[in-house]
Amino acid sequence: MLLSIVLGLLFGLAGTSTSGVTVALPLLADGLGVDTAVATWMVSGYAVALAVATPVHGRLADAVGIRVPLCVGVGLLGLGALAAAAAPSFGLLMAARIGQGLGAASVPVLASALLSARTPPERRGGVLGRLAGISAALSALGPLIGGALTTVGGWRAAVALPVLALLAVPYLWRHSVVRGDGARVDLVGAVIVATAVSGLVLLVQSPSAGAVAAVAGGALLAVGVPVTALWVRARPDGFLPRGVVGNATVVRSSLCASAVPASWFALLLGIPLELAERGWSPLATGLVLVPSAVVALACPAASAFLQARIGPRQTLTCACATTVVGLVVAVAGVASHLPWVLALAPMLVTLAFGTGQPAMIAAVGTAVPQDRRSGAIGVATLCFLTGAGIGAAVIGGFAAVVGLSAALALLLVLPVAGTAVQMLAGRRPGTA
Repeated sequence: MLLSIVLGLLFGLAGTSTSGVTVALPLLADGLGVDTAVATWMVSGYAVALAVATPVHGRLADAVGIRVPLCVGVGLLGLGALAAAAAPSFGLLMAARIGQGLGAASVPVLASALLSARTPPERRGGVLGRLAGISAALSALGPLIGGALTTVGGWRAAVALPVLALLAVPYLWRHSVVRGDGARVDLVGAVIVATAVSGLVLLVQSPSAGAVAAVAGGALLAVGVPVTALWVRARPDGFLPRGVVGNATVVRSSLCASAVPASWFALLLGIPLELAERGWSPLATGLVLVPSAVVALACPAASAFLQARIGPRQTLTCACATTVVGLVVAVAGVASHLPWVLALAPMLVTLAFGTGQPAMIAAVGTAVPQDRRSGAIGVATLCFLTGAGIGAAVIGGFAAVVGLSAALALLLVLPVAGTAVQMLAGRRPGTA
């Protein structure tokens, strides 16, 4: 139980690297001499690094075991936060944030893999639910904690929060010994996938970033996608194992689940920016999101109950449908200028995140052989966190151009499609 709590707190600290700094973005932008739209790149950049590095850590764990990648990643998470807090310019801040994201990526995939390896199947849903619930609660409290730190010590104090992760390294070193199989790690494949994902996020954020970002994103995407497909054929056991990406359950669950963090990150970024424009302080903004943390605390039990009663696939379907409702409420809250409505929207999406993420992990983990579970969870989490990068990029790219309400409405496409795909899959005989 203690291990799942520690891992959940670390997962939450990785989340507060986004949620805890969103309330400080206006002050950060002023302090470093950039506008707020540019400052949102620190969220998108972190999310992209997190997404791309996640399967790298999964494959490293398959090769050398969980302990070294996890402990090194957690160390880089803490040190990256410290470097970002001390950065004298936005460029150096971005470099530190990317390094921080590369380290933080070890936590989602390896925490799930470690708990899956150490937990009997009948208890796995509850343990993974506790992991997701604790992480979601801390992430949801991020705006309040970040707001309090910003009030006391400025934006640098909020950015430095994940340095606390360094305290967990000695404990993890003793309790994360899971052997690998010595397989080689496909770093070339990781670079190829990073090219495609970076291009996608650049393209999404280009409406506010300008033509250069659009051209660069389009070029990276045009190169990255076909080369990724070719590389999977040439290296079936590479960065994206053919046995994993060819598994219908893994692909469907991962892509549908990505709609949830896209919406969650969008709200964690968009709502603080909206309230800041209305003159709210960082601390007052954080208080609006406190109810989401209360909801997150109930997610472990809710996730375990749902998975036991209706199974991982149906639980994930419910998460996508709840996300649709949450986004609709958020659009209404922005349009009506009612803070209590804005507080309700992240509560719904937090519920979807806290129940959908463990459902995705459970579905993926049971769809592949045990010796490739870490890699499969890594690929699934790559899709999941790419969704987070897309959500942040939609806010950074479209909110300043068409308004926050319209930007959130655009995101509705993802959970609506995810719900439809999951429901259609449920009608097919034998679908897992």
